[in-house]
Amino acid sequence: MARSLDSAFAGRRVLITGAARGIGAALALRLAERGARVAVIGLEPELLAQVALKAGNAPWRECNVADNAQVEKAVAEVVEELGGLDIVIANAGIAAQLPLLGGDPRIMERTVAVNLLGSYYTMRAAGPHIAHPGGYALVVSSAAAVVQLPMMGAYSASKAGVEALGNTLRSELRATGARVGVAYFAELDTDMTSRGFSTEAAESMNAAGSFTGVSKLGPAINRIERGLARRSRRIVAPYWVAGLLPIRMIAQPILDWRSQRGLPEALRIAREERVELTTPQPE
Repeated sequence: MARSLDSAFAGRRVLITGAARGIGAALALRLAERGARVAVIGLEPELLAQVALKAGNAPWRECNVADNAQVEKAVAEVVEELGGLDIVIANAGIAAQLPLLGGDPRIMERTVAVNLLGSYYTMRAAGPHIAHPGGYALVVSSAAAVVQLPMMGAYSASKAGVEALGNTLRSELRATGARVGVAYFAELDTDMTSRGFSTEAAESMNAAGSFTGVSKLGPAINRIERGLARRSRRIVAPYWVAGLLPIRMIAQPILDWRSQRGLPEALRIAREERVELTTPQPE
């Protein structure tokens, strides 16, 4: 399998957003090991530069994906350095708990700006470059787009939009020979997950047994890697997320019932608790 993956990625030109930490960083390093020519975009320039160095001196740009002009410029520059593009992965994302009633509307606004509009701007800028036979675009949605948890309304709404974006783009690019995938991840062991679930309200819900556990990142990167090699229509991690997709309408009422344990107290805490987005955002 390792040899086949090496041949699948050798010389392929790959752009990854949100690559300073977590899934994006791990994926950049893995694909570079397979012989891909990687470019990385994101915030946190010091971390991004470290990832780029480890990924074979990859081209990198500091870029706020919520700013269309920055995305257009960054994508154009790294594509020129790579000499074209074969794969684009819209991975940049943020999260923060948000009670829909009484929560800070700025959390909703910023989450949608980064997760949904950032994915759109990325696909808009990079899409023409991968619109060829063998080209592939992956938008990173979430299991939260399939079934929704309390206090995750901003994140779930943004990722449901990302799912719709990927499905639409797949149809629009079909005639070019390019393919489009949508990734659905549950809670993986990343900085984003640890920061997002480190709040007092989340701890209250966890104590009541209302949230699922966290899965290891390594097996998830393996699954993403295989999905990229196959230009898959969907990529899931962990494996059980695939079972949610066809039964989402059945699973949601069950999750609604399960999440009631400890919810009133968690909502009370969340309305008073000050939280930060999982990645510091520019002003």
